[in-house]
Amino acid sequence: MSDEFQAIFAQLRILMIEAAPGMVVTDDTPTNFTLKTPWIEARTKEPAWFGWIAIKKSYVAYHVMPLYTLSDLNGAVPTSLEKRRQGKTCFNFKKADPMLFDDLRRLTEAAASMEPQLRAAIGE
Repeated sequence: MSDEFQAIFAQLRILMIEAAPGMVVTDDTPTNFTLKTPWIEARTKEPAWFGWIAIKKSYVAYHVMPLYTLSDLNGAVPTSLEKRRQGKTCFNFKKADPMLFDDLRRLTEAAASMEPQLRAAIGE
């Protein structure tokens, strides 16, 4: 694992913690970080996934899970991040980019602010 990926991971970890203060850390290792909701999802009887970050072989992945459930949130994805998007919820980074990270912070904050809609969509 490259030093650059470790640095990106560290920055994104802090970003996610600060942008989603009501969420709960459930995994925090040198290569994986996971936040889940403080409430239990009705279907799974487990806390719902909010987001996670993982160091992969050729990039660092940043997942914002409410994007999967809340279609309104997709309108908050800046075009600058679309180039980094893989699937519905994942954004991949090979280099640190403060401007993109600012956009990612705003998106994560928007997702966290939509917690009531997320609860309603997946059940509590």
